[in-house]
Amino acid sequence: MKTNTTIAIIGATGSMGSAISRSLATANFPLLLCANDQDKLQGLLQDIKSANAPAKVETINCSKEASWEADIIIMAVPYQAEKEIAQKISEVAAQKIVISIANPLNNTFDGLLTSPDTSAAEELQKALPLSKVVKAFNTTFAADFAQPVIDGKQVDAFIAGDHQPSVETVTQLVASAGFNPIVAGGLKESRILENMQLLLIKLGMKYNYNWHAGWKILHN
Repeated sequence: MKTNTTIAIIGATGSMGSAISRSLATANFPLLLCANDQDKLQGLLQDIKSANAPAKVETINCSKEASWEADIIIMAVPYQAEKEIAQKISEVAAQKIVISIANPLNNTFDGLLTSPDTSAAEELQKALPLSKVVKAFNTTFAADFAQPVIDGKQVDAFIAGDHQPSVETVTQLVASAGFNPIVAGGLKESRILENMQLLLIKLGMKYNYNWHAGWKILHN
């Protein structure tokens, strides 16, 4: 993956969006940060620049323009907002990698809004038929980006996609963010990955993990 690969982060001021933005800025990728709240967006830019003056980061207030200029698009928005944004960017996102981080959680965090035979990532792929949708970053909490090593173990981050070159590119991106990337399989594996994060959220609330927890596969 080239270090001059431009990445657009749509929804950059949300908890996950800002965490991803801060993390990837330290890897020196050119970033285009897009969000509705311009005050928060400028604040995020100043924070990133204060921590890392050479960071190649710009703000942009249009998801379509950001997607047009980017090589990779990260949809750091809630599941409910993905379809509307997909309609705006569908033409300019053609043939580009679009990363789905969304978990389609219901309001009570005890189930998913999607039916068992699909996932948020698969629905996004249908909305962006000419793009290469890859699932990533959905099994990690925002706090994990600042501290991807927990109890001495590097947090695993799972990836799923049908286009192998795109999956390989996203795997490198996940590693650049400090996680141990694990390719789970094709895009349909997103159904499992989204349920994994639902389970982690339930466990976090039950055992008070303080939103800093992650998955780790132990093996020989």
